Amino acid sequence: MRIELPWPPKELSPNARLHWASLAKAKKQYRHACAYAAVQQGVRRIPVQELHLQLTFHAPTRLAYDLDNALARMKAGLDGLADVLGVDDKHWSLGIARGDTPGGRVIVEVSPC
Repeated sequence: MRIELPWPPKELSPNARLHWASLAKAKKQYRHACAYAAVQQGVRRIPVQELHLQLTFHAPTRLAYDLDNALARMKAGLDGLADVLGVDDKHWSLGIARGDTPGGRVIVEVSPC
């Protein structure tokens, strides 16, 4: 299953210095945005115990970015995806890669383990 999620906002970067309330609001908005995007693409609960997710980050621009920072920014979005899939993210394995085309999105390939 292939899911396209929005690029995580800069406020969710571990390097950002935000007031806790602003950070909580950004996390909540991104979690809901990713859950909504998944539902709009027809994603539903799946009857498996473990999943593998391959994340491909397509940055908004061709500027260099750090993959572990991008993954950390995605945490709230992955929680939203876990809500929709019905599989706790502690039962996931992850793979991450850089995409070669700009566009500001994260492509998630979901497969059973």
